[in-house]
Formats: sequence, C-alpha cells, structure tokens
Amino acid sequence: MAEITIVEIAKKCGVGVSTVSRALNNHSDINPETKKRILDMIKETGYIPNNSARNLKRTDAKCIAVLIKGITNPFFSPMIEIIEQQTEKKKYALVLRHVEAYEDEVDVALQLEKEKRLRGIVFLGGGFRHSADKLKQLNVPVIFATIGSPFSDEISRATYSTVAVDDQLESKRMTEYLLRLGHRRIAIITEGSEEPSVGQLRLQGYIDALQANNIPVDKELIRFVDKNLEHYSMRNGYETAMRLLDEKVPFTALFCISDRLALGACRAFTERGLHIPDDISVAGYDGLEMGRYYNPMLTTISQPLDMIARETIRLLFDIIAGESSHQHIIFPAELVEGESTKGRGGKTE
Repeated sequence: MAEITIVEIAKKCGVGVSTVSRALNNHSDINPETKKRILDMIKETGYIPNNSARNLKRTDAKCIAVLIKGITNPFFSPMIEIIEQQTEKKKYALVLRHVEAYEDEVDVALQLEKEKRLRGIVFLGGGFRHSADKLKQLNVPVIFATIGSPFSDEISRATYSTVAVDDQLESKRMTEYLLRLGHRRIAIITEGSEEPSVGQLRLQGYIDALQANNIPVDKELIRFVDKNLEHYSMRNGYETAMRLLDEKVPFTALFCISDRLALGACRAFTERGLHIPDDISVAGYDGLEMGRYYNPMLTTISQPLDMIARETIRLLFDIIAGESSHQHIIFPAELVEGESTKGRGGKTE
C-alpha cells in the first residue's frame, strides 16, 4: 500500500495543505481544535511527515526545500503531492515552507539555508522581480515552477531554471476564443500589481488579442482586484464583479485570470439574476478541479500541473547530480471549453 501523503491528510481533515504544515511545524497561527484534529489524524494514519527535515542537523545534506506562495490557494496541492512522492523515491527529505503574501520568498529561502543543509530549492508561485544579489547568495540549484517569465537582466538565466506555461500567450488564446464566439465587449478581472507578475502577463495577453483584432482597449473593462483581499480568491472575484455590475458598464463576456476569481464572479452574476452563459459568458484560467464540477462547467485554460511538477523535480535532481545544467521549459496549456461560454447573447445594461 502506498504511503499516505500530506495532501491526503489535508483532504481527510478538510483543510488546506498549508494548515497541515503549520500544525506539523507547531505554528501559533492555527486554531487549537484544528491542530488537534490534524495531529489526531496523523497519529491514526501513521503518517510520517517527509518535511520532518526541519529536525535534520546541518550535517545531513539529502534535503530539498519547496517554498509555496499563496497560503490558501488549492492550485499547488496536486504539484506538492507529486513533488513529495518523487522526493521520497530519491530518499531525500522535503521541507515545505508556505510563504505569506507580504514575505519575500528569496529572503525565506536564504533563512532556510542557514537552518538546513539544503541541496536544492523549488519556488511554487511568487513574484518575477528578485534581487540579483540575494539570488546569488543561494548556493544550491533553484527552480521557479509555474513562473516562466525572464527575471531581471541582472540575473543570468544560466543560474536558475523555470518550468511553466507561457501565461501571456495562453491568455491571448483565451481572449481570441471569446472573440471568435462573437464577443466584442470582453471584461477582464486581473491583479493590479505594480511589480512584474503572472497577472500582468495575463493582462498583456488579453490586450494583445484585442489589438491583433483591431478592437480598442477599453479601460472600463479592465478591473483590478482589491489589494486588501487575497488576490486570487473567490471573494475577490465576487466583489470585483459586483463593482463592475454596479457601474453598469456594458459587456457580454468576462475573462478572469484565475478560476477562483471566475467562480466568485459567477456567484455575483447569479445573485443579480443573470444567467451564465446566456446573459454573460465567463472564462477562467488554471484548470482547477472545482471548475469542472461547477454548474455550468467553467471554460478555462488548464495548466498541465502534473507535467510541470514532474519535470521540475526531475530537473532539480538532475542538476544536483551534475547530469544537467539549468533549463527554461515551457509547456503548452489546454483551452478547455466548458459550459460557461457561448456565442454572443444578452448584455448587462
């Protein structure tokens, strides 16, 4: 029988992987009852945390770290499970570290290097702009997964790897799909970060598609999420869509740069008596499992998380073993046509 993983523990307890990780690491920011339930489940299942590497002495070098940006985002859960399994096969220990939105993930990585004798680091999510001086201080192979854009010119691409999809290209593809359905007033909900980000790339893909089809870019249709809320949450999608409706801006389709934002927006439309897709077509990005079971099933750009995770961990161990140099790998995504989009229908005026 296969050994139970941290993702399975999270599912059994009805919590996120990050919550299990905080319970294991005895963090203070967790409800005591939740922590007890998790620890009881661990005891009941006999789960042995692979991230028990937090107790390793620096003399043990068979340890890698995975830093996850986005505490409550379920997007990374399938990737964590694969990385954990593959790391275990290599007889390595795994340190899982969840990075808060306000934290610099490279600072966190540098701190981990002081505490552990790491052999490699994987960053899941996070920003594109990092200090070249800080990255140079990391003395182990580094792979940025789900982040494919080049970083600062000051940072040599030969010193790190990336494994991702082309966010700008895939966003352009989704926008062009909506255009082919006959939509011309396409709104977008995106992240308003001033720093280079996935949100900026996906927004640029949307703009590229409009410009390629000679459609003016209407700033009223570009909506930024509330910076005071979790950027990619359903709540943010819901509230941003509500503001769009309140302003009575005409549109026939909405593209959200994440499935969670899209599902929140769908809730807003439904509450206002609009029917999806008859009144409004809605499209997302990521390919989360929850979107397949939403009614109507969400049209989305599905990222090949399984392949990204497997290629990331394979490449990391090849670099550690001296069998490969750093690479920059781009996987194609898949446009999944669900039930939330159709040819141009009603408007929202």
